[in-house]
Amino acid sequence: MMKPNFMEKLLDGVEVEWKALGEVSNVLRGRRLTRNQLSDAEKFPVFHGGLEPLGYYGQSNRPAHSVMVINVGASAGIVGYSAVDFWSSDGCFCIQHSDLLNNKFIYYFLIGQQHLLRSKVRVAGIPTLDAIVVEKLQIPIPPLKVQEEIVRILDAFTKLTAELTAELTARKKQYEYYRDKLLTFEEGEVEWKALGGLAENLDSMRKPVTSGVREFGDIPYYGASGIVDYVKDYIFEGDFLLISEDGANLLARNTPIAFSASGRIWVNNHAHVLKFKTYEERRFVEFYLNYIDLTPYISGAAQPKLNQKNLNSIMVPNPLPLQKKRIVSILDKFDALTSSITEGLPCEIELRQKQYEYYRNMLLSFPKKEVED
Repeated sequence: MMKPNFMEKLLDGVEVEWKALGEVSNVLRGRRLTRNQLSDAEKFPVFHGGLEPLGYYGQSNRPAHSVMVINVGASAGIVGYSAVDFWSSDGCFCIQHSDLLNNKFIYYFLIGQQHLLRSKVRVAGIPTLDAIVVEKLQIPIPPLKVQEEIVRILDAFTKLTAELTAELTARKKQYEYYRDKLLTFEEGEVEWKALGGLAENLDSMRKPVTSGVREFGDIPYYGASGIVDYVKDYIFEGDFLLISEDGANLLARNTPIAFSASGRIWVNNHAHVLKFKTYEERRFVEFYLNYIDLTPYISGAAQPKLNQKNLNSIMVPNPLPLQKKRIVSILDKFDALTSSITEGLPCEIELRQKQYEYYRNMLLSFPKKEVED
């Protein structure tokens, strides 16, 4: 005989009623403050049109542990929760405390309904979410003890994710500290060489193919900032360092300018292709180029460009092979820990987030009678 599942045990035969949120709680609109009323020196955060405080104010109009739903702007429909007293402007609905509902339970339930709330935003002019959409939203009302247990479980998941995220932030700072020390050299400490003398440039072999005539396959097709497509054929095979040749990212640095690519690949004419003799040489240059300011080598204002002549002229430190191997080994470990999506902390955070979403959906999936919209 099949054992009763977790939710059956938790509910213990109690039938869960669904009601419109507006029936069991009030959806309150806040009051707008002018910018000259805000100051970073004040105590209470002010929310308007987003989950980041617009500023701070000397009074609060909402208590701690309140659920909010942003109702204007690009973030309309996003759900938030404040652990402290705050000021709610007219760009932020708040759910008033209800005797039937645990506030954190409301928050977790509404997080699962964000896609629905976002789909109801009026986009003509300034994006706006009407209060009636939130008020008519059907919400389950299990016993408060059941709500508290669900909140306890989901809080544990969110706490773990927050701890992992804090750990990632700390490790990134540690990585930056060691990267700065390992890639900074005093005058005369090491030999310096132009990049053109350290690597073989294979730009002449590149071949751009417009999207309309590419044959889809499993070969990565690289552009200025990484993989942009997959194709049927390849023009390079081996281990290479690709470096952005043009594009806004040369100045913005939102993604790495230098990135390794291995195996069979296709590269268009927006990324330089360099080949090195050893893994350590390639990775050392990759770390170094992503660390230094390349602005002096970049031409063009409207369309930034790092041409081959300027690329080859970049001066790169060239420590002895054993020193280079040690530096690469240390930075590789930090890079895997802080950046890898297949291992390290980012992978762990993603897995925990998926686990949290699975349990949130499972714990909040109560039987529901058909309700007329």
